[in-house]
Amino acid sequence: MAAEIRALDPKPGQRFDGAPAQPIIPDVLMRPASGGGWIVELNQDTLPRVLVNLRYHARVNGRLRGRGDKEFLADQLQSANWLVKSLHQRAQTILKVSSEIVRQQDAFLVLGVQHLRPLNLRTVADAIEIANFAEATRRVVDGPYDLSLVEGSITTAHDAGRIREVRAQSKFLVTIGACATAGGIQALRNWQDVGEMASVAYAKPEYLETLATSTPIAHHVPVDFELRGCPVNKHQLVEVVLAFLHRRKPLVSAHSVCVECKLRGNPCVMVAHGTPCLGPVTQAGCGAICPAYNRGCYGCFGPMETPNPAALSSQWTAMGVPDRDILRAYRSYNGYAPPFREESDRHEP
Repeated sequence: MAAEIRALDPKPGQRFDGAPAQPIIPDVLMRPASGGGWIVELNQDTLPRVLVNLRYHARVNGRLRGRGDKEFLADQLQSANWLVKSLHQRAQTILKVSSEIVRQQDAFLVLGVQHLRPLNLRTVADAIEIANFAEATRRVVDGPYDLSLVEGSITTAHDAGRIREVRAQSKFLVTIGACATAGGIQALRNWQDVGEMASVAYAKPEYLETLATSTPIAHHVPVDFELRGCPVNKHQLVEVVLAFLHRRKPLVSAHSVCVECKLRGNPCVMVAHGTPCLGPVTQAGCGAICPAYNRGCYGCFGPMETPNPAALSSQWTAMGVPDRDILRAYRSYNGYAPPFREESDRHEP
């Protein structure tokens, strides 16, 4: 009896069933946006993750003596960097093409299959044309432009004239980076005598043509959106481009770095370690990198939407931080942004 039972098939139904269906994992995810349209994003779970360990490369390179060995290692590093850049370009291409398909098929997604439109590759590829990108190509397309992304502060008379020309030719103007949105680190000159600084830094200061101040682009022309950060968050940059392509408001977080710390599970460095941190008044976008390594936030993304720097400074003072250090903390990458500038001025000796 026992032998007969052992000979029986415990899963007889499998004889009448084929191979198990494998679920399709999408490369792209989409969901309705609150203000209309669609939010399209890459599925992070399907993206290949390749990183180049530069620290290991430096350690190996330091031990090599032969020229041939060093050239071989340099070639391998170049190949690895090429692979990383290629994967990034692939991801961006997938996102760009998918976003255009979704835009073209909005009626189908909302109203049903009877509104499905025939598309070809040209329709999708022609949706975005890069008109002027000096770092990538010499090609320049004359305006007008639908969207202009501008980085850098206004430090010369030429800069001021050029940005007015760009504004006049652009339907939308977006400034990106701390220099364009807050004057950048070079805005530290705004508290100094530029002539005196030039005489110390340059052998022939008379050859230097510069304004007395370094100011954000919004001080000179109307700006439609400011994307903060030094450097900017690449995902936020893609979101801004897609938002203007779809004629909707960019979904960029306006909360503080403190929220990112909580989402990441970081302990508060001010509470746990007594470390001064600008996170409570700084806009999110970096992923709370510095607090994740037990360092205070340096304010790289500038002031959040409704900061209270006076309250934070009071807390720093209670922690024993002197006024000169509070002043220096606010006067960095985004020191000329109004909330940071005004708070730093309060701590002038």
